[in-house]
Amino acid sequence: MNNQLDQNTFSSPQGTFTLERFPVRHNLQAWDAADEYLLNHLAEIGGPTGSLLIINDSFGALACALADSEPTSWSDSFLAHQAALQNLAANNIDPASLLCLPSTDLPFGDGDDEDAEEEGGAVSSEGDTEDRIGTVLIKIPKTLALLEYQLGQIRPFVDEQTVIIGAGMVKHIHTSTLELFEKILGPTTTSRATKKARLSFTTFDPDLNPGPVGQPTSYEFGSGLAAVTMPGVFANRKLDIGTRFFLEHLPAPGDGDVVLDLGCGNGILGVSAAKANPNCSVVFTDNSYLAVASAQATAVRAFDEERDDKFVVADGADAVEDASVDLVVINPPFHDQYVVGDETARQMFADAGRVLKPGGQLLVVANRHLGHHKAMNNVFGNVKTLASNPKFVVLRSNKA
Repeated sequence: MNNQLDQNTFSSPQGTFTLERFPVRHNLQAWDAADEYLLNHLAEIGGPTGSLLIINDSFGALACALADSEPTSWSDSFLAHQAALQNLAANNIDPASLLCLPSTDLPFGDGDDEDAEEEGGAVSSEGDTEDRIGTVLIKIPKTLALLEYQLGQIRPFVDEQTVIIGAGMVKHIHTSTLELFEKILGPTTTSRATKKARLSFTTFDPDLNPGPVGQPTSYEFGSGLAAVTMPGVFANRKLDIGTRFFLEHLPAPGDGDVVLDLGCGNGILGVSAAKANPNCSVVFTDNSYLAVASAQATAVRAFDEERDDKFVVADGADAVEDASVDLVVINPPFHDQYVVGDETARQMFADAGRVLKPGGQLLVVANRHLGHHKAMNNVFGNVKTLASNPKFVVLRSNKA
């Protein structure tokens, strides 16, 4: 019990907090040394000044510690926002002290920027605004593409007085990471490493002209079909080989079938199913706001007429009713942020078991070595290999 308390007790100069991951899938703490380093530094300089924007706060450690500043949390993760709100409430902090903004919205201001891209919501040019961010705290994301997008989005809302601090583990901060800060915002320096964490400090340069950054990409994935993919979304430059193999063995849904593209990414699987039989409907769902926006853009590009499809940002299939789906298609991740494992995939299989109708089927593509057939068999009591090559397998389970 004491170990569990220690695992969940986060101490910082701003106070001591009980923090948990959301959802609880890993026996890991809900903060890292970069959070600690950043909060210690803020205490040393007298705290954040002006309006506070927190980017990529994984589980709300920063939101809880800095709640007195009434921060805005800007993230691509629905789960990150839920974790922050849950941890605020658990520490008797009013969740209303935190404004949660999805990555598809402008990070500050009223969201009416005329330069916002129609497709995906990216802002491609600077504009005058009365809304200026006093302090920006950025937890370095996993992908450079997402970081580029985020830095490009905040540039119109910062100036020379804005305090801009990045934080991450040393192994995740590379020369290319710092070069992005310098290319888009201005001169950047780094702190010494402490507990394998490091901070970066950026001074805004108003004379920089980084040009369009963080724009959607597009590529073909089938006859007359093109994926529209926002930065940081899986396979944002080209069709991944696992999905390519899956498409070769994806059956056409039946008339009137409901298809769930679970963890949809840019929506290639769901759109391909709908193209195979336009008389089905598809639910696209993902934890990533940018992924769901990508899936919707991919679907809009694929079909000439309006369809009865749904696009939902959620934790797995939480927003899908029990026994309401005929076919679930998944290309499951084998990591959760920087944590490698199959917990997320196993939860997705359990979700599929709940939402499938009797007689419905789950189709999964995965690396052969991951052993997902065992987890699928645990949920459904059956699993069949539909196709395989030296690297991937396509697996099917049917709900009794």
